[in-house]
Amino acid sequence: MFYIEKNDKPNWIEDKLKLIKLKENVIILPDLEKIKEKDIERTAKRTKKIIDKHSRSKKVVISKELQENKLYINYLNNYGMEIANGRWLFQILLTKITEYIISKKNIEKVHISILVNNINDIEIENIKDIAKKYKNVNVVTNCMERLKNIEKQLEDEGIIIAVTNNKKRSLLKSDLILNIDFPKELINKYRINENAIIVNTKEKIKINEKRFNGLNIHDYEIDFREDKKDEKILNQKYYLKDLYEAELYKKQRLDVIKQKIKLDRVDIKKLILNNGEL
Repeated sequence: MFYIEKNDKPNWIEDKLKLIKLKENVIILPDLEKIKEKDIERTAKRTKKIIDKHSRSKKVVISKELQENKLYINYLNNYGMEIANGRWLFQILLTKITEYIISKKNIEKVHISILVNNINDIEIENIKDIAKKYKNVNVVTNCMERLKNIEKQLEDEGIIIAVTNNKKRSLLKSDLILNIDFPKELINKYRINENAIIVNTKEKIKINEKRFNGLNIHDYEIDFREDKKDEKILNQKYYLKDLYEAELYKKQRLDVIKQKIKLDRVDIKKLILNNGEL
């Protein structure tokens, strides 16, 4: 695994030649803001060559500052790099995020809707965990047949959910909307409770409804136990969610991953809104 950050204090030669340095497993780039678009592509190619030369792993963590350069990140994605950005971990932590929101907003009786089309083990576990703790849970989906089967399985376990896809009514009573994978074009086809709290785990989404006055969450940050915090964490160049996601092995069983999260005392530090923080 490699970490990629900007050279904060280049000497005049490094600055003039736009040199890329490798220090152990940290790739140090020149200031991309001073580089032309064609040279950003060249920098991404050189980054890939360094990684290919020294490791079989394609996993990288990018510093906060460099994440602002979307062009460089797009090139890395095109070259097959696996960039840890916290999005996969977002789904793993969805139950914790739900608890955080309900506690922060002091919601007594919550009506939750989960928006999901691509059902996997993570989503099934999230639906189970959330439905066990909160009674009023809708699952809104275009894959009605598959979800009906899961609804029956959960009912046999004593877990009651409602599976629906009514664009006019599904979300009107929802205090909390957990959007797993609906893109903006799809979610904006639904009538939404104007005071709802929406969590978008895949990307930042704008709600077009003019009367919407709720909270629109698109990102988050975590914290964890002190003895896990090394130099990369303490220098604050990287998001903790990215660093933590990068060290997880995604092919492990979900219960093993959740046990590690529990042992590491991972907690939600804050949620990022389109216009602030929670």
